[in-house]
Amino acid sequence: MLARVAADAVVALHLAFIIFVVLGALLVLRWKWVVWAHVPAVIWGAAVEFTGAVCPLTPLEQHLRVIAGDQGYAGGFLEHYVVAVIYPAGLTIPMQQAIGAFVMFINAAIYGLALYLGLRRRRLIGEAGKPPTDLSMRR
Repeated sequence: MLARVAADAVVALHLAFIIFVVLGALLVLRWKWVVWAHVPAVIWGAAVEFTGAVCPLTPLEQHLRVIAGDQGYAGGFLEHYVVAVIYPAGLTIPMQQAIGAFVMFINAAIYGLALYLGLRRRRLIGEAGKPPTDLSMRR
């Protein structure tokens, strides 16, 4: 029972990590310090996608499932839980690499926006000598 709960927790953690890799840059727009966790996560996620490596959470979950008396499964987390929903049948390596590149592009665009907003805010502070307090100045 405990091993099954632990395996489910690993699945939840794995899914949360994937969501963080894809959309975590949005958090940087609000909390700048998130960049220190997000950039390494994106690098790791991209490396796994581009090289076809297996994330260590996948064998951990499979091992916990076997201990719990369930059957393990072949392949990785994405293939088992997400492929049918996200990835089309006949997914090729170049398609997988394109998906990885798209995720990196989205994150780069969001980081570019964050940089632009930060530089713009600095410029406004430099011109006025203090941060803008009027909402019309924050556009």
